[in-house]
Amino acid sequence: MIEWIIARSEGDRGRVGALAGVVCISLNVLLCIAKALVGILSGSVSIVADALNNLSDASSNIVSVLGFKLASKPADPEHPYGHGRFEYLSGLVVAVLVLMIGVELVKSSIDKVLNPSPVEFSLALVVVLAGSMAVKLWMAHLNRVLGERIKSETLLATAQDSKNDVIATGAVLACAIIAYVAGIELDAWVGLAVGLYIGWSGIELIRDTVNPLLGQAPDPELVAHIRSKIMSYPGVLGTHDLMVHDYGPGRQFASAHVEMAAETDPMESHDTLDNIEQAFKDDDGLIVTLHYDPIVTNDPHVVDMRNKIDAMAKSIDGEASIHDLRCVPGPTHTNVIFDCLHPVECALSPSEFKRKLGDMVVEEYPDAVPKITVDEDYVSAEQ
Repeated sequence: MIEWIIARSEGDRGRVGALAGVVCISLNVLLCIAKALVGILSGSVSIVADALNNLSDASSNIVSVLGFKLASKPADPEHPYGHGRFEYLSGLVVAVLVLMIGVELVKSSIDKVLNPSPVEFSLALVVVLAGSMAVKLWMAHLNRVLGERIKSETLLATAQDSKNDVIATGAVLACAIIAYVAGIELDAWVGLAVGLYIGWSGIELIRDTVNPLLGQAPDPELVAHIRSKIMSYPGVLGTHDLMVHDYGPGRQFASAHVEMAAETDPMESHDTLDNIEQAFKDDDGLIVTLHYDPIVTNDPHVVDMRNKIDAMAKSIDGEASIHDLRCVPGPTHTNVIFDCLHPVECALSPSEFKRKLGDMVVEEYPDAVPKITVDEDYVSAEQ
């Protein structure tokens, strides 16, 4: 099935996601119908709850398919970065649906706790629930493999949801067996647990889908890869001010400043930056824009000052750093101009940090007038 979906999709990640969604919709609807019939005939609220969980999964799959379809639309004048964020929006809709179903299941389970009724045990009940667990395990495998191939958080989340469903259905089956063997009725309580579980899953899904829409920090592995790739080129002395913008899966853009020796021919430095940008596009499918920062390397006084001021910044916060330092000497004072990275988790506010660092610079260099631009860290202090 996996290779069939890949072959039918012809390398189009949107079609892969859509076909995977159609398969999951079909299976979830069948499971819902089978469980609903058994649950109604046996009077089990927990099995009906599990059936509704499959219905919510099918609804999630439908929204996911629509999300993949809309996200695959090409860029247009109104949306020059494409429509990739439709995947995130579809995930948010799914999360809200899951939360609503969880709330309804909790309400019906509480009603049965207050007004209990016996559950009829049957072979059909065992077969349907055991079969459901096997199908869900296969669906988890399908979505995990496809999600890893096309790097889709939507499919990977669906895979995890299927694994969770196996646990929930297993609990319902265990409840039915215990009731039959020991005569202990746990159906309503298990239904309540399943409802709470679905509701909590909905809350977590809402959080996971809202984060990229709000502009969460990029993947640390991506940040490390971008920095190491830039630094691997000859002539590159350092890089800073890295920003990564996410417009949906497979639609990321990045920008960074690259430090290179001011003494090197600017045309040569520019050529190096062009090569780096093209390498990111060819190798990673990532559009990267690089800014050239010339650094004076043949003036010992400036080099020493840069190192000392950087050490001052790090003494305030170990994650801080400075860049783009230059000196403009005058008859009575010297303007010391530089940018300083203010870590996200720094105990001092940007203005407090700037003031403290400026005082330290003046103490070391009495004729200096610090001109400090404070930069925020857009890829988090941990990266």
